[in-house]
Amino acid sequence: MKHSPAYRIAATILHGFDEYRSRFKQITADASRRFRDAAWRDAQQASAERINLYEEKVQDTLERLRRTFPADELTHCECWREAKNYYAETINQRLDYELAETFFNSMFCSIFHHRHIRNDWMFVYSSRVKAAHHSGLELCRRIRVGGDWEAATQWALVEAPFETPFVDMEGDTRLAGEFLSGHLPQAILEAEDAEIELIKSVFYRNKGAYLVGRIKGGGEQVPLVLPVLHEEGVGLHLDTVLIEPDEVSIIFSFTRAYFQVKVQVPGEFVEYLKELMPGKPEGELYAAIGFFKHGKTEFFRALNRQVARREDQFIIAPGVRGMVMAVFVLPSFRTVFKIIKDRFDPTKEMSHENVRDKYRMVKRHDRVGRMADTQEFSHFIARKDHFDPECLAHLLEVAPSTVYLKGDKVIIEHCYTERMMTPLNMYIEQCDETEMRAVLKEYGNAIKQMAAANIFPGDMLLKNFGVTRHGRVVFYDYDEVCYLTECNFRHIPEPLYPEQELSDEPWYSVGPNDIFPEEFGPFLFAKIRLRKLFYELHPELLDADYWKGVQQAIRDGRVIDVYPYRNKQRFSGGDDNSLTY
Repeated sequence: MKHSPAYRIAATILHGFDEYRSRFKQITADASRRFRDAAWRDAQQASAERINLYEEKVQDTLERLRRTFPADELTHCECWREAKNYYAETINQRLDYELAETFFNSMFCSIFHHRHIRNDWMFVYSSRVKAAHHSGLELCRRIRVGGDWEAATQWALVEAPFETPFVDMEGDTRLAGEFLSGHLPQAILEAEDAEIELIKSVFYRNKGAYLVGRIKGGGEQVPLVLPVLHEEGVGLHLDTVLIEPDEVSIIFSFTRAYFQVKVQVPGEFVEYLKELMPGKPEGELYAAIGFFKHGKTEFFRALNRQVARREDQFIIAPGVRGMVMAVFVLPSFRTVFKIIKDRFDPTKEMSHENVRDKYRMVKRHDRVGRMADTQEFSHFIARKDHFDPECLAHLLEVAPSTVYLKGDKVIIEHCYTERMMTPLNMYIEQCDETEMRAVLKEYGNAIKQMAAANIFPGDMLLKNFGVTRHGRVVFYDYDEVCYLTECNFRHIPEPLYPEQELSDEPWYSVGPNDIFPEEFGPFLFAKIRLRKLFYELHPELLDADYWKGVQQAIRDGRVIDVYPYRNKQRFSGGDDNSLTY
């Protein structure tokens, strides 16, 4: 039987999606082996491979379509209407149907260059109502507490699918039991029906394995995360217990690498995580478990819903205007939109493609909780009256090749989105002394943690960092980032005679990759008070030898520990030099 072109287009796309999902699952399933073997470099490479995999499979499928079908069939919108209907019918019973829809959308956008975005021809809206379908598969395992929190925690660890033994499980669970007994709500502690509920799958990321779920009882519940670490050549240990919603939210932050976790039913998995973290957008939760492209789909749908409410308009982002990017925000949506300007300020010697390369680099790198995740959009369309006039005029002025008007529509050919934060330079202006000390400590820690991940921010000015609602400092301006190992850190040579030191020009040679940490203080802080406080909190950042030491550790193949919670929360207590939070 000869099938129609539309049917065969749908079948070709679904075949490409199946290839993507098969390899995605293989990479993810191997995370347990990497954790068992303490293969940390392999884990980093697997993370990057899985991110690259989506676009690779889209391109493979696109080439297959172009080899198989004439251009007039591939670019006939009515053919795609029929293909969408066939595709929707075929994936209707799949557990990952929403991911399949997003893959179809990626193919449509690749063929039509992000034009003709209509629900008739692609899945602008999902073909299914989530609440109408439930798989019936058991997501969690449950442990009755019976008043013994130590024993319940021990069962939680014993039943987890770890292949490496714990060094001191009794000691770990004793500390966990004491912590829970002292910190859980009284209603849960006194409840006869108290239970620990944990997702069966383990969440792997970097050097950690996380058991995620909640504790319920007496009509109350709290989230629960049990971080397990593998000390190579020694064994496993439970590093801490996290039960505060903000702490759990930070574990799933948009600033961190995506988890490697087995997910049978993505929608139900995300629905459960949403119950633990109701403040997290669904798109971020999909991204956190590796489905970042569908996270983008959910983001786009949520943005459309928010814009339709007409609560506010797009406005110019508060803070210092960028030299490379024009930035605007929709305040009610807590998202910034970044457009590459047509012309950069004279001090910025780079091309548009250089900037895109930097953003791609960060997307594929371990962000260690200190760099914001981004989504990239092409041919973004919004109504003109959704923009504040001053904002629209600014965008048309600085990026006319990217932003233009078509009737009552604003067309943005390319932009990035990031979560909205308070710019660090603005935050500091409103701080009291205690907050100032805390945020400068965070700022230095952010720089150190990026360095540990082999990232140098390039432009370390305060305006290029933001402060999250949790008070964490995050870097978000990527046009000058580079690998730390590409930098040449130097001490400033002693002047040969006094007049050299007073000269406006350096008395020493400066190469293109040369960096002099001794200059950081005056460069970053005009106010002497802030500069002195930074010197007190982070003296090592001003020492070229410190940076060289981090470089050597990276070259030696060491994967430096960075923990997504504070030292004081660790059962071991950590040490002052540990990179945490």
